Amino acid sequence: MVNNSTTFGTNGMKIGIISDIHGDYEALETALERLEHYHHVSAVLCAGDLVGRGPQPDRVVNLIRERGIPTVRGNHDEWSYALSNDNKSYLRGLPLEWRGEIDGRRIFMCHGKPGNNLWGLYRDHISNTLLSMMLMSLNADVLITGHTHVPLYVRVQQGCVVNPGSLYTFHNVRSTSHTYGVLHLPEMTFALYDLTVQPGERLGLEF
Repeated sequence: MVNNSTTFGTNGMKIGIISDIHGDYEALETALERLEHYHHVSAVLCAGDLVGRGPQPDRVVNLIRERGIPTVRGNHDEWSYALSNDNKSYLRGLPLEWRGEIDGRRIFMCHGKPGNNLWGLYRDHISNTLLSMMLMSLNADVLITGHTHVPLYVRVQQGCVVNPGSLYTFHNVRSTSHTYGVLHLPEMTFALYDLTVQPGERLGLEF
C-alpha cells in the first residue's frame, strides 16, 4: 500500500513529476535516470495511469514499486490488463489522492480532478479565480494532476497547478507530449522536459 501522506525535508528541493506512463517501461526508465542523475531531484511523484495501451505494464508497475514512488490511481489503473495478480492488487490499492508537505509547501496530487480520475483540468476551461478557490478548498499550495496528456503550469495567488503531460513515447491514437517535469520548492516554479531530446533542453510553458 502506498502511503498517501508524506512529509519531506526542508531547505530547497527539486521534485520530479511524472504521469501517464501507460506501460512504456523504456520511457519510465529513461525519465527516472534523468531525474536522478541529471536533475538531481530529491523525490519523484507520479500522478497515475501507470498502465494501459503500452507493451510492458508489469515492468512499469514493478519499477514504480521498487523505487517506492508515491503514486495515485488513474482511470486506466482501475481496468484489467495483462498484469500479475500482485500488481493488480497494488493498483487497486492506490489512493485517489495523495497529500504531502515538502519544504513547507502543502502538496495535493490526483490523476484528473480532485475526487474524480476520469475528468481532467484544461487551461481553457479554468480561470485563475477557480484555481485559487480549488487550492484554498484543498488546503494546498500545489495541485499536481495528470490525465489530459497536456502539460500545464499555472501560478495563481493561492499557489500553483502543474501537469507534467504524458510520459509514454510510443505511437497511439491518443497523442502524447512525452514529457516530465521538475517542481522547485519552496519557490513553486516548474520546468518541463521532453523525453525524446537531449536532457537539459527545457521546454517553454506558455498559457
